[in-house]
Amino acid sequence: MDNCIARQPIIGKDGKIAAYELLYFQNSQTVDSPHDFHTAQAIVQFFNQLDESSFLDGRDAFLSFTPNLLMQNIPRVFDPHKLVIQVEDSVLVHPVARMMLQRYKKQGYRLSLSGFQFNSRYMNILSLIDILKINFDGISQKKLDTYLSVAKEFNLKLAAYHIDTPEARALAESNHFDYLQGTSVADIAQSKAQKNPKHLQSNFFRLMAAATREEPDLEEIAELIGMDVTLTFSLLKMVNSAYFAIPNRVKDIKQALTILGLGQLRQWIYLLSFGGEGDFTDEIIKISFQRAVFCQALSQEIPDFPLAYSEAYMLGMFSILDRLLDVTLEEALKSLPVSDELKNGLVKKEGMCGSLYRLTIAYEQGEWPRVTRIAQELNLSMETISRKYLEAVDYVTSTWNSLMEPFDGAAQTDENENKE
Repeated sequence: MDNCIARQPIIGKDGKIAAYELLYFQNSQTVDSPHDFHTAQAIVQFFNQLDESSFLDGRDAFLSFTPNLLMQNIPRVFDPHKLVIQVEDSVLVHPVARMMLQRYKKQGYRLSLSGFQFNSRYMNILSLIDILKINFDGISQKKLDTYLSVAKEFNLKLAAYHIDTPEARALAESNHFDYLQGTSVADIAQSKAQKNPKHLQSNFFRLMAAATREEPDLEEIAELIGMDVTLTFSLLKMVNSAYFAIPNRVKDIKQALTILGLGQLRQWIYLLSFGGEGDFTDEIIKISFQRAVFCQALSQEIPDFPLAYSEAYMLGMFSILDRLLDVTLEEALKSLPVSDELKNGLVKKEGMCGSLYRLTIAYEQGEWPRVTRIAQELNLSMETISRKYLEAVDYVTSTWNSLMEPFDGAAQTDENENKE
């Protein structure tokens, strides 16, 4: 039985991920299928096997349920303090809708309302609602004003979805929406990207410490650089510059470090320590890391995939370079030593590389028909894709959280010097 679940990020006012909407798929049926008995069992089974805190990374979850799923108490597999139950019209038409929602409200669950209409079945439950979700696809300011007045009267938080353009984002921000949801975190984070993007600072401190040890570990240094798209981009661009005059283009981080040498590596890190000023969200770096791990893992399952293991990682990682550098992907990739297969995959979405890239984006967005179609093209089972996605999320979350821990390398260095 093919069960898949994806996370679609919901951004808070600070531009960081505040929650995830969970998009569920089982045997070509979504969570709001009328034939949902087996879907309900699959959700329970799924979360019995899944580390929920790792998958959600400590954030809240938004999830839609049908009346049947609500009647079966399926939301109770979630911590009430971490779940927002999304209420849609299919729930409101149920004869005991208000009673069901009152019960979940008393148990501590928050409720969000989508597709609001000025009729009795919507107005009668507004006193139970915490968040009003507004569809921004083609919305006018006049229509938006009516929603804002309702939210103000009932003291509701506001969430905007279908934030797919800069204009929609600007409209939501100017009206002080609490949550924004679009096609991807990268699209929303684009306004915070810079020509000289900032590296992940906590990771950078660890890189500095690793490179300045008496006997540096090349494997550790390569791993730290490989977690950060800005460091990877900078390293490969520098090593392949005219200064080094390398006859063959360098595509691998370890190979680049070998060519650079310890002395120049330390100089490069020193120079980077002065750059990257400004307000740049770490979330865009995190999504590139997630895509890199996912693409690399899936590439091993695809027969005759044209990229090497390390370059499949770059396929996912470099997919956000256009947003990171505020240029087209084609322009960003010109200065990098990547294969034509990778370039065509990212820029033109052609070939097996293009199919893997399209699969990654479709899975992130929960576009299950597209995922199913591309999976067939690549001879991948939905079970394999789902498993690799969950493994990637788990690995990235645990690695990322370890990077976010306060770095005490400086204190350890001082302590060692005092001992000497």
